[in-house]
Formats: sequence, C-alpha cells, structure tokens
Amino acid sequence: MKSTFFFILVLFSVKSFSQEKDLRFYMEKAQTNSPLLKDLSNQIKSNSIDSLLNKANYKPQIAGNLNANYATVLNGFGYDTALSNGQTISGLVGVNKKIIGKNQVNSQAESFQLLKESLVLNKKIASKDVNKLITAQYITASGSAEQLDYNQKMASLLKDEATILKKLTQNSIYKQTDYLVFLSTIKQQELQVLQLKQQYQNDLGLLNYLSGEADTTFVNLKKPDVTLKTIQSADKIVFAKQFEVDSLKIINQNKLIDNAYKPSLSLIGDAGYLSSLTYEAHKNFGLSVGLGLSVPIYDGNKKSLQHQKNETALATNLAYKANFNKQYQQQLLMLNQKLKQAVAIENQLQSQLQIVDALIEANKKLLLTGDAQITDFVIAIGNVITINNSISQNKINKLQLINEINYWSSNE
Repeated sequence: MKSTFFFILVLFSVKSFSQEKDLRFYMEKAQTNSPLLKDLSNQIKSNSIDSLLNKANYKPQIAGNLNANYATVLNGFGYDTALSNGQTISGLVGVNKKIIGKNQVNSQAESFQLLKESLVLNKKIASKDVNKLITAQYITASGSAEQLDYNQKMASLLKDEATILKKLTQNSIYKQTDYLVFLSTIKQQELQVLQLKQQYQNDLGLLNYLSGEADTTFVNLKKPDVTLKTIQSADKIVFAKQFEVDSLKIINQNKLIDNAYKPSLSLIGDAGYLSSLTYEAHKNFGLSVGLGLSVPIYDGNKKSLQHQKNETALATNLAYKANFNKQYQQQLLMLNQKLKQAVAIENQLQSQLQIVDALIEANKKLLLTGDAQITDFVIAIGNVITINNSISQNKINKLQLINEINYWSSNE
C-alpha cells in the first residue's frame, strides 16, 4: 500500500514538474490581477453614473418644506405684525424645473462621452503596457530555459565522451593530464548548467511576480508566440487617438462656455398650506407657479479669456501630436533597422555553427583512433557552446525587438 502511494506521489510530482504554460496564460493572469486596469474599469463605470446624475438634474426637483413661526410681542415690543404676521405656518411641496435647450443638453452629454473615450483609451494603453511587460519577461525566461536545455545536452555529451576517453587513457593512447583537462571542462559545464538553472528559476519567479501570482513551481515554458504584426499608420494607433480626443475635449469646453452665457430659464411652483392663522385659516390651501429668468450681462470679459486659453491648449495639443508622429516614424525605422541587424547576426552565427559542428564531428572520430588532441577537442566544444549561447541571446534580442515594434505599431 505504501509503495502504491509513493508511486502515485512521484507520478503527480513528475506531472506537476513537467506542466507547460504559454504566453497567453501569463498575459491573462496579469490582466486579471492588474490594479490599474481594475481602477480604470471602475472609473469608466463611475463616469457612466456621473452622466446619469447629470441627466437627473434636467428632471423636476421636488422638495417638501414644513415651517412654523411665531413672533412674540410683549408690552408693545416686538416685530411689526404687518411684516411678521404674528405667526405663520406652511407646509409646501416645491417644484423646480430647469428649462435647458437641446444644444446645452447635447454639449453636456458629449463631455461625459469624451471623458469615457479618454478612459477607454487609457485602459487600452495600460493593457498594452501590461502585455508588453509580460511578453518581454516571458521572452527572457524562455530564452534562459532554451539555454539551459542546450547546455544540459552538452553536459551529457561531454560525459559520454569522458567515458570513451577514460578507456583510451587507460590504454595509454592519451595522457592522464589530457584526460584531467577534459574532466575540468565537464565540471565547468556542470557549473554553467547550475547557473543557468538558477537564472531560469529567477526569471520565472519574476514572470510570476509581474503576473501578480505567488507561484514558485518549476514549469516548462512553451516557445513564445511572438510574431511581427501589421504596422498601422500613425493616425490609427491608440496613442494618436488620445490627441484627437483631447482636441475634441477642448472644442467641447468652448461649447460649454458659450452655453454658460446663455439666458437660463426655470419653471418654479409649489402647492400646500400657507397661513398666518389670523383669518379663515382652514381656507389657506393653494398653489403658485412662476418663472425664473437669469440673463448674464457682463463678467469682466471672462468668456473671451476662457476661449483664448482653450485656443492655446488646442495649439499645444496639435504641437504634441505633430512631434509624436515624427518620433513614431523615427522609432519604427530604428527598431526595424535593429531587427535587420539581428537577422544578419543570426545568419552569420549559423554559418559559424556549421563549421564548428563539422570540426567537432571530425575530432570525435579522430579521438577514437588517438589522432586528435584532447585540448583541440575541448576548444572546439567551448566554441560551439559559445556560438549556441550567442544564437540564443540574439534570438531573445530579436523577439524583444518584435515585441517593441508590435507595442507601438499595433492596436492589439
């Protein structure tokens, strides 16, 4: 029974150890756990509520008021009863309804809509930031994993060769000192594997940290699915749309300023009981209606100054937009240039690798007959490991460049 339980436990451990996770998994975790994205989602909801609150102001405002007042008169001293009525009592339901023109209603609704669009754009940019950050760390971690896998294979290869060389040394084909040099190379490779394993664990830990997950499980990462997406024109990317929304906000502010200087009309009314209790108090039930009109006349030229301020803000926004478009084009040119350089380096490294691989295969055959120097074989092994590690680093660099290009030029 105990052996069966132990077998199940080992099987479960191997399964959990060998589980694979992909880039999409960490992206979704980061999106779910991001407090900034949650904050922006809540701001969008809050803006919708503010819009409803603003609409509620257009509806009739009804309030109930109950007042009772008694003005005392002692020995002829007191308020003039012609003004105070001696005593009053009122119980009224008042109604106040602002009469707002269609243009004013539309302008106020537009301001809330533009604020929502701005928040939505901020959320898209924040989402892109999260995806870019996670993708960059995923590329780094998977690159460490790839280097670890290759160096482990090389360590196994060296151990296999060591078994053969040991027999050849025992048969006096090679010197004991040459064999010890080879063993030293194996130890160096084992140290390299240990360091790469620790590096991968650290990179994986940072990936979990950035994703908002508390996980130290040693997992395998699938190859990063990072490909170059279609490059959008500068005016279609999400970063440029913010300038457009900002311009519309300023134009909307000008409309709101103009609306604030238009005459405002309110319909007012009340109904209930209002009496001084001096004559037929039981008949003092009634109602009243009226209109309130407010006409702005002069405020020290504030309207013109506010429009001038907005025109300055609009010019500033257009200047930032023009500068962004220039930098956007220049940045894409630089990134694509670096990407071409990475491809050129990759081709050069691959050609070097073919030569070194051929040299190693030749040395392996010559070692069996004692016609090769162990030191030459060690040098060739060192070269092939260095070249493969350079290929891996260049691959990471190329994927990071693609991630950067996609961040700026794609709306995903």
